[in-house]
Amino acid sequence: DASNPLDVENAFKTVEQQWGAPQLVVYNANYRTRGAITGLDPAEVDKTLKVSAFAGFLIAQAAAKRMLARGSGSLFFTGASASIKGFANSSAFAMGKFALRGLAQSLARELGPQGIHVAHFVIDGGIRSGPTDARGADRGPDGLLLPDEIAKSYWHVHQQQRSSWAWEIDLRPWAEKF
Repeated sequence: DASNPLDVENAFKTVEQQWGAPQLVVYNANYRTRGAITGLDPAEVDKTLKVSAFAGFLIAQAAAKRMLARGSGSLFFTGASASIKGFANSSAFAMGKFALRGLAQSLARELGPQGIHVAHFVIDGGIRSGPTDARGADRGPDGLLLPDEIAKSYWHVHQQQRSSWAWEIDLRPWAEKF
């Protein structure tokens, strides 16, 4: 449970025991509840905020402690369109993703001068879940983001030379509307 401090610490300890301190940590979890503000279940909104924002903080804190000791590493956060624009019936998700983006921006300024590359990725569009995923078919063969291509972007940012670190990357299929 990424929103549980003890679980996060145990996960990092397990990683360290097997492979050492991580060079790259990607926070890619989210939870979403949808609906009109008047009908949203407060417990579901709380869960959305815990998974989308608070858990990102916990992962960042655990990763930063380990990376700062070494003086290097990359810490990446996966956002969404909701990181930069709220949509109707999606207020809880927008709150969580806006908060995650703010965390990434703050940490980029705090940790960057200490050798830790922090970046936020806005994934603006649907992601293909497999070869038979028909969502986005009306947009053509490239109507959805391909997971392997997203991963290549993350890897490229991880390999950037520190004189030109990107802090935010916006990925979308060519057919996605702005």
